Amino acid sequence: MEMASTAAATKGNKLKRRLAYAGKTLPSYAWQKIVRRAPAGRVHLIIAIADHFEPSSLRGDFAGYAARDVQQERVERWCAEYPANFRELRDSDGRHFIHTYFYPAEQYDRGLVEQIAQLCHSGWGEMEIHLHHGVTESATPATTRAQIVDFRDALANEHGCLSYEDGEVNPKYAFVHGNFALANSAGGFGCGVDTEMEILAETGCYVDMTYPTSAFHPAQISRLNSMYECAWPLHERAPHRHGRDLKSGRPISVLPFLIQGPWALDFDRSSRNGIGRIEDGAITAANPGSMRRLQLWKRAAIAIEGRPDWLFIKLDAHGMYPGDTETVLGDATRSFVRDLIEGAAAREEVLHFVSAREMANIALAACDGREGNPGDYRDYRYRLAKDASQRKLRVEPNVAVKV
Repeated sequence: MEMASTAAATKGNKLKRRLAYAGKTLPSYAWQKIVRRAPAGRVHLIIAIADHFEPSSLRGDFAGYAARDVQQERVERWCAEYPANFRELRDSDGRHFIHTYFYPAEQYDRGLVEQIAQLCHSGWGEMEIHLHHGVTESATPATTRAQIVDFRDALANEHGCLSYEDGEVNPKYAFVHGNFALANSAGGFGCGVDTEMEILAETGCYVDMTYPTSAFHPAQISRLNSMYECAWPLHERAPHRHGRDLKSGRPISVLPFLIQGPWALDFDRSSRNGIGRIEDGAITAANPGSMRRLQLWKRAAIAIEGRPDWLFIKLDAHGMYPGDTETVLGDATRSFVRDLIEGAAAREEVLHFVSAREMANIALAACDGREGNPGDYRDYRYRLAKDASQRKLRVEPNVAVKV
C-alpha cells in the first residue's frame, strides 16, 4: 500500500510538472508561430555551442562525482581527439567549429582546467563560468558571490582565460546556471538566491545563456526564442521572466542580457515515443544534430529586431556526460557539421562558428547599429587577454578572493 501511494504521488508530481511546463511554454510558442517568420533569402547563421563541460559527470541525477583519474582520462581524450576530428571543418570566415567550455565553478580542479585552457589557447574554444548550487546545501548571496569571484579570478589569473573590456581591469564572463534555476526561478530548488542576477552583474557577467531548460524542468520561463534585457530590477527573484527584446540601433543598457537557444515542438515520429519531442537545442545521443533540426532552429528565428537576417543559434551540450560524449565528440556531430558546411551555399546560408563571447559581441554590435559581416564583430567589446598585464587581479571590496 505504501509503495502504491508513493508511486501515485510521484506520478502526480510528474503530471503537475508537465502541466506547469506546458502552461509556460505553449502559449508563447503558439503566438510566435503566428507572428514570427524565418527570413527569406540569404541569412547569416551565428552558431555557438554552450557546453556544460563537467568531467565529473556520472549517469543519473545526483549521482555524485566520477573519480579523479576518470576525469583526467576524459579530459585528455577530449583534448586529443577534438582537434583531430574537427580540424578540416571551417565556417565562412575560415574559423573552426568550436565549443565554449562552461566549467563548473564548484568543481574547480587546477590541473584539469589548465588542460582545457591550453586547448582553448590553441584555438579550439573558450572557457566561461558554470555553477551548480542550492541542491545539496543551502546557497546564499555571499557564498554565491565568493564562488563566482574565486573561480573567475582563477580562470583569468591562473589560466589566461576570460575577457576584458577596454579600460577595465576585472575580467568579464558569460554564464550558464548548472541547475537551470537562474535567480531562484525553480521555486527554491537548485539555487535559492533571489539576487543572483544582481550578483552576476556586479561580478562582470555580460551575458547569460542558460535557457531553454531541459524538457519539463520547473525553472523554465514563458519567454522563448528570445534575446533580451531584463525588465525587472536585478535584485528581484527571476527578473529574467520579463524583458525588452534587443533592437538594432538601441544599445544594450542592462547587463547581463540573455541569449536563449531554440525551443520548438518537433513532431518527428522517429522519436522514442513515436509522436515527437521537445526541441530545446541540446545535442545528445538521443537527438544528435541534423538537417531536420537545423530547419527548426532557423524557424525559431532568434534575431535582433531590425536585423532578421542575422540568426543566433545557441545550442547546448554536455560533452563530458558519459552517454553523450561519443555523439558530441565523434562521428555524429562531425557528419552533421560537414553537411552543414557543404550545403550552406545551396541553402543561402553564411556560417559563423562562434564562442559565447563572440556571439554576445555580435549581438552588442547589432544593437549599436553595426552592419555588414557579423563575423567582423567577434571582438567588438569583450576581448580575450593578450598578455599577463591585462590579467592583473583587482580585489573587489568586501569579497574574499583566493589567489
